[in-house]
Amino acid sequence: MLVKIKKFISEVVVELKKVSWSNKKELIDATWIIILSSSFLGIFIAVVDFVLSKLLGLIIR
Repeated sequence: MLVKIKKFISEVVVELKKVSWSNKKELIDATWIIILSSSFLGIFIAVVDFVLSKLLGLIIR
């Protein structure tokens, strides 16, 4: 059992060394893109929800 765990961990280390990690600038740029796109999507969903709830309110009356 312990041998299997050691083998697994060594394989994980080998795979992690193969990964191409982003540099700091790429990471910051990608983070800003995610933050901005999530914010715009949230605002869009809020506006659509508001408009549809008002329209539904007018239809139900």
